[in-house]
Amino acid sequence: MIRRAFALSAAVALAACQATAGTYDLKNNAGAAAGTVTLTEAPKGVLIKVEATGLTPGWHGLHLHEKADCSKSDFTSAGGHTHGGGDRIHGLLNPDANETGDLPNLWAGADGTAKAEVFTTLVTLKTLKDSDGSSVLIHAAADDHKSQPIGGAGARVACAEVK
Repeated sequence: MIRRAFALSAAVALAACQATAGTYDLKNNAGAAAGTVTLTEAPKGVLIKVEATGLTPGWHGLHLHEKADCSKSDFTSAGGHTHGGGDRIHGLLNPDANETGDLPNLWAGADGTAKAEVFTTLVTLKTLKDSDGSSVLIHAAADDHKSQPIGGAGARVACAEVK
């Protein structure tokens, strides 16, 4: 009886974890596999784990975008950064407030691979998985966290649809 109750509790806990997490495929501009993004709901935000390949070595902007649409090769189909309403503008270092799509930069090593976990308190999985979803974008260059509209991060080089 106790084993059955424990097994049931474990199954419920596992189902709850699966409902609050998801892994999404990153693709590059040619449509080829470029890694994964895992989003996990936390009590006060979302933990984002990125494992990317095929990047140029160095820093890359990492942002949340407003649509789950990576269909165009330049990823402009993903729209702009998630915004969060109000008078928010881009930049983690901008004193005038953050867009909800603002995230720290991602570092790619000499072999073009990048692995990172970042946390944001500006979104939830529910807001990211709204009616049109969202996407996680990696840019060609670093985000300076101040310049408008995207911190000088340049072209979009990898995209994951969050539905």
